Amino acid sequence: MELMAVIVALQSLTKNNIPLTICTDSQYVVNSVQKKWLDGWIKNNFKGGKKNKDLWLQYYQLAKNFTIQFKWVKGHADNPYNNRCDVLATTAADGKDLLIDTVYENLELAE
Repeated sequence: MELMAVIVALQSLTKNNIPLTICTDSQYVVNSVQKKWLDGWIKNNFKGGKKNKDLWLQYYQLAKNFTIQFKWVKGHADNPYNNRCDVLATTAADGKDLLIDTVYENLELAE
């Protein structure tokens, strides 16, 4: 969910080549980029069953258009924006009429 939020945020921007600070409570997302884990996953074609290949590749392509710095914020704490995002995400996840991610489903069938 956190990675998808980053992707949607980048897709919504109308200007390229601008510096961005992305705040997230996902250490996984932060570390995957800042510690260059993603570069290794791409280099070895996500061997070992690394999940969300489609999303990581989508992020990677979008990120080329920006200078991105990630900032980790503690989840469920004093950050009102992070708390609001948590409410929105859990409300959506609890929904009964969720759309099927056909891009992901088709990718899984092709592999």
